[in-house]
Amino acid sequence: MSGGRMREARWVPSPNHDPRPPATEVDLLVIHGISLPPGELGGPWIEQLFQNRLDWEAHPYFATIRGLRVSAHLLIRRDGELIQLVDFAERAWHAGVSSFAGRGACNDYSIGIELEGADTIPYTDAQYRVLAETVRELMRRFPAIGPERIVGHSDIAPGRKTDPGPAFDWARLRGAIA
Repeated sequence: MSGGRMREARWVPSPNHDPRPPATEVDLLVIHGISLPPGELGGPWIEQLFQNRLDWEAHPYFATIRGLRVSAHLLIRRDGELIQLVDFAERAWHAGVSSFAGRGACNDYSIGIELEGADTIPYTDAQYRVLAETVRELMRRFPAIGPERIVGHSDIAPGRKTDPGPAFDWARLRGAIA
């Protein structure tokens, strides 16, 4: 890792970020799952969404998210490719309305990692390998992120979000970072 970027990651900058509040310590890691359109894997859509370049006419589902401006710090593709969209020093727009341990606005103090996938489609071995390597590096870089502060989107936005979903193997991740 160099500064606020992972050296191993392909840099695909998203405009959807802003400064973190002053003196904010990064102490939460949020795991997400994303597929566009929902349940369909592959294609350029996720990166295009995060870069505000999605062709809203390319699929009927895209009309339902027209104008959405979101991002994450990292995206891990099905083949394990690691992509960085937002520098860790910046606030990515991944959590939305959220709360962890009674503290709202999780985007302020978290890092968001998107896994290409869906709630009920098992994630790949390559994704778990890259995710574990990435999480270990982030825990070294941000010591306030302990194992108990690695959560799913569903944990910080219950009732609103379900990802990374029941297909995500939390025990496998926790074992790999121990």
